[in-house]
Amino acid sequence: MSSHNGTGDDAGGGRLVLAGNAIVDLVMRVPALPERGGDIISSDTALTTGGGFNVLTAARRLGLPALYAGAHGTGPFGDRVRTDLAREGVELVLPPVAETDTGFCVAFVDSGGERTFATSLGAEARLTEADTASVRAALRPGDMVQISGYGLAYPVNGPVLASFVSALPDHTRVFLDPGPLVAEIPRDVLESVLARCDWISCNQREGRLLTGLRDAGEAAVALAARLGPRTGVLLRADADGCRLIPPGGEARHIPGRRVTAVDSNGAGDAHTGAFLALLGHGLDPVTAAQGANAAAAFAVTRHGPATGPTVAELLDFLHGDPLAARLAPVLER
Repeated sequence: MSSHNGTGDDAGGGRLVLAGNAIVDLVMRVPALPERGGDIISSDTALTTGGGFNVLTAARRLGLPALYAGAHGTGPFGDRVRTDLAREGVELVLPPVAETDTGFCVAFVDSGGERTFATSLGAEARLTEADTASVRAALRPGDMVQISGYGLAYPVNGPVLASFVSALPDHTRVFLDPGPLVAEIPRDVLESVLARCDWISCNQREGRLLTGLRDAGEAAVALAARLGPRTGVLLRADADGCRLIPPGGEARHIPGRRVTAVDSNGAGDAHTGAFLALLGHGLDPVTAAQGANAAAAFAVTRHGPATGPTVAELLDFLHGDPLAARLAPVLER
């Protein structure tokens, strides 16, 4: 078995192709957010690669081949993103954007583990039709394309990505994470992507914004009804696990795992990346969702945004659980 970070390198299905945004995160740990006009001292500050990088990392650590198909800039932030992608074994599809650096995000993590963001856009927000033509040419049958609502909300990227997604062949599975900016996505852009996506994975807030319903189960059912039988719904509910409705299937509650959370930053990305990896390995949606819940639970016990587990870490976390016996033969092959 070839390996990368302790994981298998050859997945049974296609690859994860992320047409999203890998940016740099400036993560600051604070007791609480300062009042307006105030100031507060950070107890810890770290500069890390984030955004779509977290999803790619979570999938790679569970052995799924992955490509970054977003734009990236020239400058110190772009260099950092490329270095970290290479370290995780993620291939690049596009060349750097000249004379523009990759953007960055300031993430405040408070004492309760909650995170609040402010983002400065860079090269990743300048995707072109020529870029997406290059991505289409790089796709293989069985590949999975991940789209983020961040990109759809960008004035330049949104229409370009909507056109790209609409033209993808049926054998390419499309996954949408609407993200925190879902309410800012132009309606025509969002509806175009929703009409083509095979899966949508969102958290409770995003589910509420899409349906007007606060209850996770009700929001998932309403979202599935809106999207139709070809699209699966995965609604993440933090410690409560997730609500899963496979394409054309019945709604299920997949219970979460109780852990002591130290940092929720990146937990949703760990869940998404693990779910994609397990589906890419050929597992059924229920097993993939159970594994994703475990990966997210593991992630919140670690500090930092890219804390999805490796194969060894996930199986050790699940030691003695029947789920480990179902995952091990697939992940360790």
